[in-house]
Amino acid sequence: MTGIPTLSVDAMGGDLGPGAVVDGIGNALKRWPDRKARFLVHGPEDQLQPLMAAQPAVAAVSEIRHSDSSVEMTDKPSEAVRRARGSSMWNAIQCVKSGEADAIVSSGNTGALMAISKVILRMKKGVHRPAISANWPTPKGHTVVLDVGANVQCGATQLVEFAIMGEAFHRAVFGETKPSVGLLNVGQEELKGNDVVREADGLIRDAGLGLDYRGFIEGNDISAGGIDVVVTDGFTGNIALKTAEGTARLVAGWVKEALTSSVTAKLAAGLLSFGALDRLRQRMDPRYINGGVLLGLKGVVVKSHGGADGEGFASALGLAYAMAQSNFMPELRKNLDQFQEHAERKAAQEA
Repeated sequence: MTGIPTLSVDAMGGDLGPGAVVDGIGNALKRWPDRKARFLVHGPEDQLQPLMAAQPAVAAVSEIRHSDSSVEMTDKPSEAVRRARGSSMWNAIQCVKSGEADAIVSSGNTGALMAISKVILRMKKGVHRPAISANWPTPKGHTVVLDVGANVQCGATQLVEFAIMGEAFHRAVFGETKPSVGLLNVGQEELKGNDVVREADGLIRDAGLGLDYRGFIEGNDISAGGIDVVVTDGFTGNIALKTAEGTARLVAGWVKEALTSSVTAKLAAGLLSFGALDRLRQRMDPRYINGGVLLGLKGVVVKSHGGADGEGFASALGLAYAMAQSNFMPELRKNLDQFQEHAERKAAQEA
């Protein structure tokens, strides 16, 4: 895309309320001063107005869109769809549908966000359900992992769709010409894994999709950086993601404890710092990789962590900006069409 993107923001979805969202916009402006964007911020005007007034830089690039209601974290997806019309989440997504915004960001209820997005934006042809992607830090940059929570149970066809979407996402956002793709399993041998994983492996190999498919990989391969796109179901992916976040916090705590355990350690930390420790802290902080895209919809929807603070929400906004400026949608179409044609030929042969 060209021009200044517009990001539609659900200000009422997160655990920390609209303050974290407004802080997130402010942090994004500071972190990426060269990125120009507009923000449509949805929520109660009486709550948002004073927050905006306290941050003139945010107010200058934002427009408040009043919403009387919001989707609660405790709402079931089916209930949210019935009652959400006119809420901050519904209105934020509607702006993408109407073309007024290029992407929407919300820290709200994941199930509700997915359900409402499917109702308003609809699914892309050839995709049965959306998948949530996560950008996993590695020594070589980022690995895209999907699904990390949208689909607890997946069939083999869905895993192939995830592979296609993840590969197109990596190319569009990170610029890799031909990203490698791996299927997460309990071992690399052909006979390992359940029937669904083994069937998906066969489908990817037989469909002639032109992916750089490397077969099965194991959990320790995710952070190694040798595979660009890791495909799994939402149950396994979410557990892996939360485990990694917890491990990062644990190690960060150990580093802090080691550097403050004595006067000598504090002096050594002071000599070593010069920005190095700050860079290490940032690389280990889950807030700086916060944000997952609901892939497969006819529009860009970014899910921020429900407990994200201003720094974390800024990361989600940065991801939405990158998606809005990318060519992800046309990148995705070719392989989806090819896989659908392959499935139709196979079904005709079996009939």
